[in-house]
Amino acid sequence: MVRRNLYLVAGAAAFATGTIGIFLPLLPTVPFYILAAFCFGRSNPAWEARLLDHPHFGHHIRSWRERGAISLRAKYLALTMLGASAVGGLLLLQWPWSMLPAAVALSTGTWIWTRPSE
Repeated sequence: MVRRNLYLVAGAAAFATGTIGIFLPLLPTVPFYILAAFCFGRSNPAWEARLLDHPHFGHHIRSWRERGAISLRAKYLALTMLGASAVGGLLLLQWPWSMLPAAVALSTGTWIWTRPSE
């Protein structure tokens, strides 16, 4: 019972964060909804079903679950933002901190690019 409640709270927090991401451009929505669906699948299957059946986000959640796939549009957007962050870090931070955003962008960008595409 405690575990189920923890998953329910985590799912609600992930869903709330994803919903805030709809309005804040740098906060992603779909990854938080994927996490929410995972948590709801272990705590509230009805809420999981609502996320999976959502007309806009459900297809992204199902694609990730079934094939680990990310849409090409999302990949390009993520890589563009990672690149901009890396350039910003190189221009605005002192050495050696200026290399941190570039290293994160390179490793994260490589992982994103190697995922299957929708």
